[in-house]
Amino acid sequence: MNRLPERDLPPGRHRLLKEHLMTEIRHTDRPAPARKPSGWLRPALVAGAAAAVVATLTVALPSGESAPATSKEAVALLEDIALAAEKADAPTDIRDDQFVYIKSKGGWTVQRGDDAPAELEPVHQREVWLSVDGSREGMLHDPYAKSDHEPLEKPTPGIPSNTDYRHLQTLPTDPDEMFEWLNSVSEGSDSKDEANFVLVGDLARESLMPPAQAAALYRAAAKIRGVFVVDDAVDAAGRHGIAVARVDDGERVELIFDKKTKEFLGEREVAVEDLPWGFEKGDVTGRFAVLERAVVDKAGQRP
Repeated sequence: MNRLPERDLPPGRHRLLKEHLMTEIRHTDRPAPARKPSGWLRPALVAGAAAAVVATLTVALPSGESAPATSKEAVALLEDIALAAEKADAPTDIRDDQFVYIKSKGGWTVQRGDDAPAELEPVHQREVWLSVDGSREGMLHDPYAKSDHEPLEKPTPGIPSNTDYRHLQTLPTDPDEMFEWLNSVSEGSDSKDEANFVLVGDLARESLMPPAQAAALYRAAAKIRGVFVVDDAVDAAGRHGIAVARVDDGERVELIFDKKTKEFLGEREVAVEDLPWGFEKGDVTGRFAVLERAVVDKAGQRP
């Protein structure tokens, strides 16, 4: 059994490298997430400091090969998603002292010991409160992770990949410029296409994207090679939607949207081959669903 590298993540949001988007903190008494070597940890926000990340990276394609061009169907779907994002109702008069509240549910792959097989967590609910301007501590409530309204460290100022709302408002609204921003910020894989696609998912998952920036993000995603459409994908809440997806390192990552409204619903990961850490082809290896997104006056407050 190959053991997947342990990922200790810094304060903020998510995934693999110290200054990557959605940088998150893993709870010290939780089992180490078992991820593919070039994979990205899914939400694990918890209070406390974390060590720098050391990861073994692999590429999905043989040397010299590049991913196929994004399908025409995916380009058209992402344009529809971008148009919906532009027209989406967005909170007005957001104050710097407020918090973005996101309620979600999901479960990801974990490995509970050096020799233990990887396993899929049960779907469980989590709530997170994130400072609008990044100047205040956030909060996480995730009973499954033994996190009971625990404080979250505020993001380090000046990092380009910070995801507080005020910083997101400064991102490009032009798709070409947004694509260049993705290229400059995304990390965590020898495949820039994979890193960029994961970064798009990170922004969609646990942040509040301003409409103009969200539209630019989805149009920029159409420039990422290897993206295609999955006509029917199911999120962690059991909702069926349509997805844009990519395959890397034996897994298909699906970003799922409502078929009518084109609102982001969640994410699913599926093994497309037998994986060395224990999953078989066709197994779901991760799933996530956004249940509610709002702006509230203080950490711990619910809409």
